[in-house]
Amino acid sequence: MILFKATIPLEPKTKKNNQKILTNGKTGKPFIVQSDAYKKYERDAGWFLGRCKKTISEPVNVKCIFYRSTERRVDLTNLLEAIDDILVKYRIIADDNFKILAGHDGSRVYIDKEHPRTEIYIEPVSMYNETKEA
Repeated sequence: MILFKATIPLEPKTKKNNQKILTNGKTGKPFIVQSDAYKKYERDAGWFLGRCKKTISEPVNVKCIFYRSTERRVDLTNLLEAIDDILVKYRIIADDNFKILAGHDGSRVYIDKEHPRTEIYIEPVSMYNETKEA
């Protein structure tokens, strides 16, 4: 049973590869912020998520199929981190801790030069450990 499904028709972005370093004017110490490109992606992605009737707070599997326009190397975990944070920001899921976001089973990265996008499927999972010692 699918609890939530959405397609974000934008080039998938990571938070890690889209950062910039600024300097604190008072202390002179550097700090990292998300780039304007990532902030725009995060804001635009919200338009395509729509609204969930109720924020999901039960254990779920978030399956993401990323279609990128280039074959440049990218880490699946970095793409997932960005989507997880976006899902929390737009209150699709209550939090991305392990008690709610139990897994990313089935997530993959593919190439589609014509139609880059992210397809998101959220399904409930049982937190019961079915592995039993013999």
